[in-house]
Amino acid sequence: MIQIDGSYGEGGGQILRTSLSLSAITGKPICINSIRAGRKKPGLAAQHLTAVRAAATICNAQVQGDALFSTSLEFIPGTSVQAGNYTFDVSEAREGGSAGAITLVLQTILLPLTLCSGNSEVTLRGGTHVSHSPSMTYIEQVYLPTLYRMGVRVEVKLNAWGWYPRGGGEVNLLISGGSKLSGIDLVERGNLQQVRGLAVVTELPSHIPQRIVSRAENLLRKAELKASLQPLRAKGVAPGAGLFITAQYENNLAGFGAVGRLGLPAEKVAQIACEELLKFHETGAAVDEHLADQLLLPAALASEKSEYRVADISQHLTTNAWVIEKFELARVSVDKVDQLVTVQP
Repeated sequence: MIQIDGSYGEGGGQILRTSLSLSAITGKPICINSIRAGRKKPGLAAQHLTAVRAAATICNAQVQGDALFSTSLEFIPGTSVQAGNYTFDVSEAREGGSAGAITLVLQTILLPLTLCSGNSEVTLRGGTHVSHSPSMTYIEQVYLPTLYRMGVRVEVKLNAWGWYPRGGGEVNLLISGGSKLSGIDLVERGNLQQVRGLAVVTELPSHIPQRIVSRAENLLRKAELKASLQPLRAKGVAPGAGLFITAQYENNLAGFGAVGRLGLPAEKVAQIACEELLKFHETGAAVDEHLADQLLLPAALASEKSEYRVADISQHLTTNAWVIEKFELARVSVDKVDQLVTVQP
């Protein structure tokens, strides 16, 4: 049984998700202690508990410690990963519901289902666009297209938007199994080709996304970046707003965003997202901070070396590298001078 210290490094949920994915893929049992010890509320929140139960379902695992706020977990896969039709709802993990991020559940089970034989259909319900986690738009426009280049085949459909605190979002995934992953080279990004974005609201007046678009366009124009931004009033069960921007370079994609909240003006939402984009653009790096650690797992499971230049060597990245090396699947080296990450399976 692989022993994993959940308080190591960044001490967050990434340790849990990567460990669950690799346990399901390799069949190796794991024991994680001090889960999310680096957080204000340690232990399993609703989205983490849902990720544990989802991972257990696809490989018939025996689990101990799968309860809200549990800080230790034993996970013993019972079979190889099984393709199938699955539904996982974050709101079921906590009485009164939850807007826990379904993107974190998606990232836990996606690669196991990609690598197993047979196709899968997965429905996920909960928060689709919530703070401190990748938005579903980022997954659609940056993460999955990048993984497509590595051999992952997924069709995704966003049926309803889910914001904090209500959730209620829904996503459908069609995952092609039996994939063989190849490495990726993202050292040079090339020239910026286009910036596109979506200013979206649900259950709010349509002038709000217009204001977000106007402010964002002004900010980007001042920085001499031309952008195609669309306002959208979408379907959701509760009020919510956000701006999600994708920058397309010759060789890669990068994503940025901001989610509205009570008391935060529409113009400020635009400013937060645009400042993220402009800060990244100035670095000259090929891979944004969020994708930098999310790429480690597919790169470790690929058939050849991957190499990419990152905007920032975050603690998320170095912690995720540490977890992956625990399973002896790949060697991860991080060059802090050249901001270069190399993954040798």
